[in-house]
Amino acid sequence: MGSEVYQAQVLRAFFDTITGTDRNLTRIYMCVISLAKLRMESPEKIRFLAEQMQASKAKHELSIDILDYMVSVANSLESWAGQSAFGITTPAKSDDFGSVSLDSF
Repeated sequence: MGSEVYQAQVLRAFFDTITGTDRNLTRIYMCVISLAKLRMESPEKIRFLAEQMQASKAKHELSIDILDYMVSVANSLESWAGQSAFGITTPAKSDDFGSVSLDSF
């Protein structure tokens, strides 16, 4: 359970880095490799991700394979882990919206 929250926190750091003003490739590299190790990816997968990061550094743009990997990890996590990583303590229920009164129109 704690591992998923930690993975979500690493994902948050990754997306904060790529969308922020300081797009530090070293920080991005650390997020990607840390997440791959947390998920116990195969050595071949980790090597592929490292090669993509090196290609990203050479081309001065983030590889689509890195983005694809990070998004697939985000998609595989439970929603409560992501909500916890982003500081949401009481998630709103999407199927419960209370009642609608005529006064609200």
